[in-house]
Amino acid sequence: MQEQHIVETAVGHLKVQVLGQGQPVVLWHSLFVDDRSWKRLVPLIQGGRQLLIVTGPGHGNSTDPGRRYSSEECADAAITILDELGVQRPVDWVGNAWGGHVGVLAATRHPSRVRTLVMLGSPIAALSPLERARTYLLLGLYRASGPSPAVVNGTSKVLLSPRTRAGDAEAVDLVHDCLRRADRRMLRNAITSVSLHRTDLSDPLRHVAQPTLIITGADHHGFTPAQAQEATRLLPSGGVAIVPDAAYLVPLEVPATTAQLVADFWAAEDAATVSERRPTVQ
Repeated sequence: MQEQHIVETAVGHLKVQVLGQGQPVVLWHSLFVDDRSWKRLVPLIQGGRQLLIVTGPGHGNSTDPGRRYSSEECADAAITILDELGVQRPVDWVGNAWGGHVGVLAATRHPSRVRTLVMLGSPIAALSPLERARTYLLLGLYRASGPSPAVVNGTSKVLLSPRTRAGDAEAVDLVHDCLRRADRRMLRNAITSVSLHRTDLSDPLRHVAQPTLIITGADHHGFTPAQAQEATRLLPSGGVAIVPDAAYLVPLEVPATTAQLVADFWAAEDAATVSERRPTVQ
């Protein structure tokens, strides 16, 4: 099965691509890129799953609400999508950076709708003063000149690891194309809403009851391996994995490694679910 929907939500009309059948999985991408950033991972995790690939507000073919919005509103919008598409089973959530933030909030605000959570390169803390200053600089450059070489190359340097930038032209081109195609007003609004106004997720993370896997790239300076380890300690039920040669865009940079980690995590949860359902022999 392959379908495409545009779902009206409080944060805009969001594009949702539905692939396959089976246990539902929500995929929500990172800021600055769109649903195409999943293209390498999708064929590796699709078997026996129904993938709901959401394009977040202000990205790709999705609109935004024409005002500032929050990740809490995005989490509620994801539930609107599930309701609109008739998905009642709890979903396995896979979120990259921004998508991980939305996943934490979906899991805590709507716990019955999320079965497991995978966070890929999703910083937990709010922006540091240095990160905030750099983001304001990027926003100013983008406002003045749009997707200029300085903006495109500077953003790619943050999102992608040195190895990806040096040896994976396809990944670099995809990031550049996402930035060049983006609606300038909506992307500026997304940067302001999602990045500059990002809140610390430490407390929500403590209340995530679902099994959770945190994955980050070894070259992710915004969410280092040490920070990922520390975030995992906040979770009631969580694990962590560090992957080499990746930064923010883990599923684009190292899709095979990401797919294996996710598949193993899901398999462990499936086995635990079966064990819980199996009657006890007296």
